Amino acid sequence: MRHVESPQQMTLVAFLQAQNCSNYTASWRHPETALDFMTPEYYQRIARILEAGKFDLAFFDDRLAMPDIYHHDYAETVRHGIRAVKMDLPTILMAMGLSTKHLGLGATYSTTYYEPFHVARVFATLDLMTGGRAAWNVVTSLNDTEAANFGREHLLDHDLRYDRADEFMEIVLGHWASWEDGAILQDRATGLFADPDKVRRLDYQGRWLRSRGPFTVPRSPQGHPVIIQAGQSGRGREFAARWSELVFVIHPNIEFAKRSYREFKQAVASKDRDPANVRISPAIYAVIGATQTMVEDKLALIDGLAKPIDALTLLSEVLNFDFGAKGMDDPFTAEELASATGLQGILDRVMRLSGLANPTVRDFLHFSGRGTLRELPLFAGTPTQVADQLEEWFVGEACDGFVLAATHMPGSYEDFARLVIPELQRRGLFRMEYPGMTLRDTLGFAKP
Repeated sequence: MRHVESPQQMTLVAFLQAQNCSNYTASWRHPETALDFMTPEYYQRIARILEAGKFDLAFFDDRLAMPDIYHHDYAETVRHGIRAVKMDLPTILMAMGLSTKHLGLGATYSTTYYEPFHVARVFATLDLMTGGRAAWNVVTSLNDTEAANFGREHLLDHDLRYDRADEFMEIVLGHWASWEDGAILQDRATGLFADPDKVRRLDYQGRWLRSRGPFTVPRSPQGHPVIIQAGQSGRGREFAARWSELVFVIHPNIEFAKRSYREFKQAVASKDRDPANVRISPAIYAVIGATQTMVEDKLALIDGLAKPIDALTLLSEVLNFDFGAKGMDDPFTAEELASATGLQGILDRVMRLSGLANPTVRDFLHFSGRGTLRELPLFAGTPTQVADQLEEWFVGEACDGFVLAATHMPGSYEDFARLVIPELQRRGLFRMEYPGMTLRDTLGFAKP
């Protein structure tokens, strides 16, 4: 491949879960996956690998419930380890932050079940304690199981969740802006701790939410945490265009990614924001080997770990619909599709790729790729071949970088950092050193 110098270097994010497995549910079955995921050392090892590779960010996905919608039972989830364990994220990020100096640290927190003042305080504190390296992945949650864990009978309707989330963002960002830089003086001679004229009360009242203030956490060295968002549905995309700084997406191929990239950058511009200040990064798998035979052997091992129960359980969870209630070749009715109120992007993908108005369960398994390596673009090959594929997407304006999901831990990150990143650096596509200390320094974002 002919290498083209790019004025902007690609963003590289590691996709993690504080669970018994990675995004690839079968990863815990891999013979090389570390099994001490309930210890701080597990996450600190991964953090050090990522920082040595100069990754921008370690980003944690999360849900607020154990998958139990398939046959309305959690037994298969527990039996097969289908994302059965889910731990709270800020504590884990702090453990990772204490073992690193530059790596960004991002966590998912829901706008549907937490209060905005609480979320603002958790992430502002994390940002201070890590020297300005925190990021918040904003989600609206997606199924009735999560609702039940927080004392609700049902999930709020899709678009209404985003309407509420808009107010949530206004409150959180308002609180984060309520202390000016330089407000704290700590002048012992005069007894003046801070300038009250540089601290403001929010006094927010909306349709859904209200919060008074004043906020209790001053600004960090990067101003406030970076905002991550993953909305790909119509209303979710509008939300992301308004608020996000780093956008996490799932695209099936490069042509779709190029079209979506153009459209989303235009959507950002329509919100009077600079598209250059919003990075779009699709999730991928990467399987790397010194020879083609090694790559094929690795792929065969990894692919053979997945089980059909993984996909059925995960589809039920993410679409808020019991996939055990239908036969494999029974078409979904219009009413059933309308009742699948979870992650709209998965439903849109299956209907688009299948070309069917009423796909079957088998169609959902095939076209979603849920629980398999087909769920995300797979970049497989030698280090040079994988770098060629990444470069094609990046230089071709299909993305601003990538979110690397792991097929096994920490091996996926070790292979990528040791074998692929040096090749990207040689081509001038990725940094040699961190440019500063904060996550905004790393991403090239101005302090807000």
